[in-house]
Amino acid sequence: KNVWTSREGVEYAWFNNVETKPGIGYPKEWENQHKWKGGWLRRKDGRIEPRIGGKWRVLANIFANPDLPEIDDYYEPFTFDYQHLHTAKQGEHQPTARPRSLISGERLNKIEWGPNWEEILGTEFAKRRKDANFEKIQADIYGQFENTFMMYLPRLCEHCLNPTCVASCPSGAIYKREEDGIVLIDQDKCRGWRMCISGCPYKKIYYNWKTGKSEKCIFCYPRIEAGQPTVCSETCVGRIRYLGVLLYDADRIEEVASSPDERDLYHRQCEIFLDPNDPEVIAQAKKDGITDNVIAAAQASPVYKLAMDWGLALPLHPEYRT
Repeated sequence: KNVWTSREGVEYAWFNNVETKPGIGYPKEWENQHKWKGGWLRRKDGRIEPRIGGKWRVLANIFANPDLPEIDDYYEPFTFDYQHLHTAKQGEHQPTARPRSLISGERLNKIEWGPNWEEILGTEFAKRRKDANFEKIQADIYGQFENTFMMYLPRLCEHCLNPTCVASCPSGAIYKREEDGIVLIDQDKCRGWRMCISGCPYKKIYYNWKTGKSEKCIFCYPRIEAGQPTVCSETCVGRIRYLGVLLYDADRIEEVASSPDERDLYHRQCEIFLDPNDPEVIAQAKKDGITDNVIAAAQASPVYKLAMDWGLALPLHPEYRT
């Protein structure tokens, strides 16, 4: 968390966070796209457009975005008044370190929420039952389910094949790099309209209130370019985060994302990924300028096996069409 977000203006931003499921997550109810309108929507003519609307709706709401999370949907970042422990005058009672807002500097009467407030199902059931994944399940069944099942969900930017944030930005400041698929925000072009925050269904773009720019996970691209893994992968104690090269057919992304039935999206998405050991794929890759070391990396990578051969690495929400 502190690698990229230990600066003023992004104290509330967590490029990497872990949530307890069942639960509504961070920001609150981020999976409820009826509320936040993230991801893509298939129109009647078969084309897809951002759920927040096409170009004209985005421009119409550019100064008053109705689909934007507020600070209370995240949490007001805080620290504790540790200095008071050293400066408090002698008295009958032990001095305490009260919470203090990192935004206003004022003392907080009560901490209401945090990046994983539902740690180990610690929140009231009335709040957790708003989890969008259980919206069609009766409350009593959900209650029984959560008493027998719990999981941790690590969350970070998906660097999507079909990123809605790129399509939502009025300034054209967000782009997906051709050489490695990393999605980045050009800080010089960004004007802080924050339509990207609404467009992203995972809510993994944050507004830096100090610089007036949007920021997100950069996939540690300086490390990637130097042949090193991302910090989150390298420091994962459980060694459960894998990196690797995947070859895919970029020309078919729109076709697959426009599939009529949401239930087909996962299997259709798998059709995009190419077998790095297939002679025809190798020949086409070389024809397209893919170097031998990249092909060798794709063949040696465990990611293709995890996603395609073994079916263990699954997309988080294929219905978002990203």
